[in-house]
Amino acid sequence: MEIILEGLIVTFFIALVLNIVLARFNIPAIIGYVLTGIIVSQIFSLRTEHITLLSHISELGIAFMMFMIGLEFSFRYLLKMKSYVFGFGFAEVFIVGSFFALLAYLMGFSPQSSMIIGYTLSLSSTSIVVKMLNSSGEINKQYGRKSLGILIFQDIAVIPIMLMIEIFSRNSGSIGEQLMKIGVSATVLIIAMYFLGRVVFEKILTWVSKTDSEELFIGTILFIVLFSSWFAHLLGFSYSLGAFIAGVLIAETHFKYQMEADIAPFRDLLLGLFFITVGMHIDPVFIFKNVDKIFALLVAIMALKFLLIFLIIRYKSQNRTSLKVALTLMQVGEFALAVFDMSKSKGLLDSQNAQILSATVIISMIITPFVLQNLKKIADLLSKEPENEIEAADSSMSNHVIIVGYGPLGKSVASFLRERQVPYLILEHDYYLVQEGLKHSEPIILANAAKKEILQKAGIERACSVVVAIKHFKKKRLICDIINRFDFHVNIVVVVSDEKEKEILEHELEIENVVVDSVEISKIVVERAMRCEL
Repeated sequence: MEIILEGLIVTFFIALVLNIVLARFNIPAIIGYVLTGIIVSQIFSLRTEHITLLSHISELGIAFMMFMIGLEFSFRYLLKMKSYVFGFGFAEVFIVGSFFALLAYLMGFSPQSSMIIGYTLSLSSTSIVVKMLNSSGEINKQYGRKSLGILIFQDIAVIPIMLMIEIFSRNSGSIGEQLMKIGVSATVLIIAMYFLGRVVFEKILTWVSKTDSEELFIGTILFIVLFSSWFAHLLGFSYSLGAFIAGVLIAETHFKYQMEADIAPFRDLLLGLFFITVGMHIDPVFIFKNVDKIFALLVAIMALKFLLIFLIIRYKSQNRTSLKVALTLMQVGEFALAVFDMSKSKGLLDSQNAQILSATVIISMIITPFVLQNLKKIADLLSKEPENEIEAADSSMSNHVIIVGYGPLGKSVASFLRERQVPYLILEHDYYLVQEGLKHSEPIILANAAKKEILQKAGIERACSVVVAIKHFKKKRLICDIINRFDFHVNIVVVVSDEKEKEILEHELEIENVVVDSVEISKIVVERAMRCEL
């Protein structure tokens, strides 16, 4: 007990110090956790069984994370994503997996080992990608949804990969029978989880909420996540898939928001532990001795995977969206570590190749947070944001309003201006929102308003006002700064979410018309609430 306590104290201390230092250089906390794992494993000389035990515990972090992602996606919404999951997802695993399997076979691996290596390399890191996209809010964008759809299918693909290991190691058994078992298990999982989510879990949550006991409610959430994960695993699926399905089903209930708030601390703690265990698998001495092989393999895998994913997504998507999905998923996932370790124990991979592959996987995961943090910059180098070659606004158009952004606020502003017969022009850089606007005959242009020449073409010098109706504060500030650089006065109206944002825009950019949406809504609410007879 004393050794365990000392280990935990040292681990938390190293993680704390490292992440404080790395945060100053804007390096993600994930990297700090991985480095902590490397340092701790060297200090305590942890044996394989210790790391394996910690890995099993830390898998719950991924399960909690997938449960929360499931809460964001209702069952109806998930059905809309079926083309992403079973279309792009299947294509990615099959094409990328088959390609890598062929390469492995040409390099001298046996057909069985080649298939396991190939399809394992087709998988990406659910834990890193989903965590970072969810934190940044990018998961709701086109490339985020497509990436998530592919990751969900990859979670499902874990089962046939594990099945291959068992069949190839035993050299017996009918593949048809095994596939039949998978189909039956999947059917049982979906039906049972649907019944549990819609009937049992919802009733339990209703009874518990009536007790008004916060700790009992949290305990119930933990039970639901753990039971769903265990039940899916019992049927041969991954823990995270069971938790995700449970989250999707509960998303339809009114408990989802309280659940999100209560479960976040457990998710973050266990995810941190997961990335620490990833670091524990790294042997710095081995990597140093084989740095040439590992580096060559790393570049080859990530480059080929990027190219293949880009071609798959590009078939039915824009160039830039395809680039972002490819950059997001070009690493190899954490599940590969378990597969290569199991393949080694079953005699399907020798120790040397298993270690080289595992080291390559881990380094690809370490690179991923840096790629995701700078995704837009990297995408800009490869492909500029899509913009129409627009002509300058009609010179007869004056006293018009330029609306930046066609989100909910931009749509409302456009609707009110249309009712008052005030001319307006909308600038929006999201292709799908522009298509939506065009369907409603809106005067909308696919363009990035953060460019001076775009604003000039929109006739800003003759405009009555510019309404900045986007949510992202950094982009909002950048657009306002660019507008202020014109040598003529422009009436800028900006909607912000809080007083802090208002203070920054008013003092730094001297913008007069800054509207705090929460304050204005509060005024309307109070005004209507006072319409009563006392």
